[in-house]
Amino acid sequence: MEKDNNTAENEVVFTEFVVDDASYKTQLNKMYRNRKPYEPINPSHLKSFMPGNIPEVNVKEGDQVKEGDILLILEAMKMKNHILAPFDGTVTAINVKVGDKVAKNHILLEVKPEVIA
Repeated sequence: MEKDNNTAENEVVFTEFVVDDASYKTQLNKMYRNRKPYEPINPSHLKSFMPGNIPEVNVKEGDQVKEGDILLILEAMKMKNHILAPFDGTVTAINVKVGDKVAKNHILLEVKPEVIA
């Protein structure tokens, strides 16, 4: 039960949602109120897909990369995973260095796509 300064102790608070043309009133549970907000995927941010170590970084900030180039290696569970450039572009930021331990979804690199004119 949600408590509000303007409501009585036992009063239930409802939130209204509009879906298409229908209006719904419901109570929000704790899980919904504490959820992580949606973030659209940014293709320029290369994230770690699992926790691990960074034994090797093959690029520097400002380097031009081609699709498929090995940018760095993410070592996890005795496997060396090559992080490849998803498209042609320029490395704008490197957020890790050799020896770093990274968590899942940590932004490793930022790559600006090459504009074809």
